Amino acid sequence: MREMLIVTGPQGSGNHVFSKVLALHSDVYGWRDLLNQYWIAHDNEPFSECWDNPSLLNDIDWNSINYYVTSISCPYSNHGVVTIPKYKEFINMLKQLGISVKVAIIGRDQNVIKYQQERIRDRHSLSDFESELDYLLTLNPVFISQELLYLYKDKYLQSLSVQLDFPIAHDDSRVFEILKQDANEKYFQSISLQELDKTVRKVSGLKEKQ
Repeated sequence: MREMLIVTGPQGSGNHVFSKVLALHSDVYGWRDLLNQYWIAHDNEPFSECWDNPSLLNDIDWNSINYYVTSISCPYSNHGVVTIPKYKEFINMLKQLGISVKVAIIGRDQNVIKYQQERIRDRHSLSDFESELDYLLTLNPVFISQELLYLYKDKYLQSLSVQLDFPIAHDDSRVFEILKQDANEKYFQSISLQELDKTVRKVSGLKEKQ
């Protein structure tokens, strides 16, 4: 049975990093070019044109491999035009071709998503993705987390492979290279000890910091 894993989420939620780690497995057709560069515009994702025109899925040779993965944010930039993915049309076309569809929805800290979207795109677009959730939920998606990916790395990918029943190269050494720099780190800075922190330290038997 041929399978397509669709990885999607709000702009800035982690489509690129998940595209990288999911393209590592030799049995999966994914965004391999991204493994050789830190970042490539989503216009170059292998199925990008199909998201705009799902009928193009008919032109793909589906006989060479059994597992496929595509990544799309909502909204996404279609050659500079802000566009909502044609989820229903894309998925219905896959089903007509006899391809099983699985969906993974990416989550990321809501504040980081807001800062990232406003910093890069001057607009908080989370509502665009939320408007598509009712349909996506009918597909029994697995919710995945950028924070958990960076925190637990290969162990998280190993668990995710079981949850999705999809091949993921969790033991590939390149996983650690891809996840070397946490994408959230630039949004955080250390803060001084808060009142609740002092209480927690006290009940934990720790001395108060001077």
